[in-house]
Amino acid sequence: MDPDREVERNGSDGDEEEREKWERPPSSYGSMKSDIEEEEEEEEEEEIEEMGAVLPESTVNQAAGFQLNRSESPETLYTLNTQQTKPQGAVVIDTRSSDLGDVPEDYDEEDEDDILITNSPEPPEPVELDCTMQTDEYSQPGRLHPEQDLPHIFKSIQNALTTLTVEELFQFKMLFCNWEKRITLQQLLEGDILDFVDRILETLGQHRSLFHTIHTLESMNKKEEAEKLHNQCRRAMIRFHLQEHLTRKHQVIHEGVVRAGRQSVLNTIYVQPQISTCGYGGVDPSHELRSVPYSPPLQVPSPDTFVDLNNLFRLQKDDGTPVKKVLTTGIPGIGMSVSVAKFSLDWAEMHTNRDLQFVIKLSFRSFWRLRSRSMSIMEVIKYYYPECKDMKYLDEEDCKFLIIMDSFDCYQVPLDWKNAPVITDNYTQAHPDVLIVNIIRGTVLRGARVWILGRRAAVSQIPSQFIDVVTEIQGFSDEMKDDFLTRRFSQNQNPELAANIVAHYKKLPTLHLLAQQPFVCWMVATVFERCYLYQGYGVHPPRLTPFYINILIVQINRRLKFYHDMEDNGLKWSSEDKKLVTEMAKMAFKMLENNTSVFFEEDVKEAGLNLTEVTVQSGMCTELPTLPGGRRKFCFIHFTFQEFMAALYVFIMFRTESKNVLDTGSFSKILRMKSYHSKSAAGLVNSAWARTSSAQKGHFDMFLRFLCGLLSPDCYHSQLGGYLFPHNAPKVGGLDEVQQLLQQTIQSAPEDRRGNLNECLREMTQEDE
Repeated sequence: MDPDREVERNGSDGDEEEREKWERPPSSYGSMKSDIEEEEEEEEEEEIEEMGAVLPESTVNQAAGFQLNRSESPETLYTLNTQQTKPQGAVVIDTRSSDLGDVPEDYDEEDEDDILITNSPEPPEPVELDCTMQTDEYSQPGRLHPEQDLPHIFKSIQNALTTLTVEELFQFKMLFCNWEKRITLQQLLEGDILDFVDRILETLGQHRSLFHTIHTLESMNKKEEAEKLHNQCRRAMIRFHLQEHLTRKHQVIHEGVVRAGRQSVLNTIYVQPQISTCGYGGVDPSHELRSVPYSPPLQVPSPDTFVDLNNLFRLQKDDGTPVKKVLTTGIPGIGMSVSVAKFSLDWAEMHTNRDLQFVIKLSFRSFWRLRSRSMSIMEVIKYYYPECKDMKYLDEEDCKFLIIMDSFDCYQVPLDWKNAPVITDNYTQAHPDVLIVNIIRGTVLRGARVWILGRRAAVSQIPSQFIDVVTEIQGFSDEMKDDFLTRRFSQNQNPELAANIVAHYKKLPTLHLLAQQPFVCWMVATVFERCYLYQGYGVHPPRLTPFYINILIVQINRRLKFYHDMEDNGLKWSSEDKKLVTEMAKMAFKMLENNTSVFFEEDVKEAGLNLTEVTVQSGMCTELPTLPGGRRKFCFIHFTFQEFMAALYVFIMFRTESKNVLDTGSFSKILRMKSYHSKSAAGLVNSAWARTSSAQKGHFDMFLRFLCGLLSPDCYHSQLGGYLFPHNAPKVGGLDEVQQLLQQTIQSAPEDRRGNLNECLREMTQEDE
């Protein structure tokens, strides 16, 4: 029997005219076939018959009394398969035809109940519709749970509607149209129940179809049928609610200070950073000027350790079993929050990880807000996801779900991993401290995959035995940087601006290196987009110092916002904030003098600072990995940022205390020979040059460039004014003398130093930002 031919009476061998009489027209949403296409299909059918093609035998329940005739239009995979499952001995009725001449004489309509029992063919067994997507080694996107897959939803809606009488079904369709304007009443009245289910699933999708079916039944006072349908599809409904929540939260990304009309669509601008399973701290050792290795040297992971974001939970442990607890870390500004958003959105849109029945995001910030309460983990989930109450599925051993716990650094108290009480069920109430420990231990939500994200200095307190794999976000490659900048302006249809920005920021090698961090890449796009609004911009290379000042300001403001709950319009630096910046800058200066890139806990204590504030909350430092039981060591997010902070300390002392901290020892004699006053701007720069020229190339060169840049009024007055310095503070004098000094030094300096000195002069005098 031909699958594309209309159903005919069982055992009948009528002629072609009789077949045409029983054929149904194509559905309103199916493909309309031309005469040429029909002739081609007839030729194909004849070829198939010659090859002896045989359709599969029916597997439908033999008790069906008659079968609804299906449309010849191939609407979906499910309607196509139902044409092949006619019960033996069934009477075929064309529901669109009023001619019942072919119904057997002994058929008695009075024997039937008022409820139309159609016993329509069952939907086929679950089929992987997008099997072509499952070609990689990780078998993405994964298989849905049977109760969350389309066949189950199809069958459940179908069964709910077959309990309605003809009049009730008509009323149901009338009310359903009020929910959705994309389907007309005429379209819904065409065809039978399977046609109706086909149409709404294809047009509205599974979630809206199921949601509107339940609410329409409730509006008809069919409470029992609605509740039965809801219970049958409860697992799917919970997934739909979670998907809606994650889509609503992450579809649009808000960067920096939210501006009306300037939101970005995540899928449009997202570029996945490199993620490694072998982390060395995430600090890039590249440097524009420095050729001598760092002390101690910094390592970078090899490309063969990189893993795709959506395959984190397809990794395996050493024994071959799948990982269940993944820890992801990285330096500040490396893109952890955006990676969580993209992972969640891809799952919500069913692109990847469909085998995860539920993805529940419970950030550490969420737990922090509940520290005054005692709740069970199920109550916490219900508190943040009211539509997902009574998630009994989380108790099942075969339930595969994910808990995302990001922003570990926002939980600002240490956790007691040894003495915290052990909880072995999901309904015992406890303090959030205890709940967190037991989730990571694996005694609460036993079947959960757990994804923990946070800055390394914060997550280093988690015992290693509770983590299956540690991953580290490395940032962008050179190609990714260009892709990121290009994507940002593709939605504005401005490829010329994107090309200008890509070419412009590459004029600064140090900025190009630092753009490995997605946060810096975003800043490049934001700053240069504004700059190119001015006519004639882009002739000269950009200056480096303003970018580093922006990084400092944004990270300190983020600290005030995320850790001290300050609003965007109230971010004002207190004396404690200024002290934090000054003391960290002083520590950076000492490290530069000692030619080291790392510091330790005792260095932070010596500066009178809090270790957590410096290494976690400041956004300017990170922790480097150490051996178990080893001495904890830390560093700045990049060595050039340490050089910038060192120069900032020297400038702060010069500006606020009229003190030249470089005027010590043998350098005082050089200053007196040059007849510059040590407390003048020229004396400050001259002493910095003395240190630079007497040291190995690259040791103080970038420090000198930043110091000259900070002498520019654009930097210390326009950018840092109101933060580190009062707005009404007098400007630095004697810059003409500094300019003359630099010009003279350039002429007399060795050839290999002149390039950097020219950059120093440009940092101080250029005014195009």
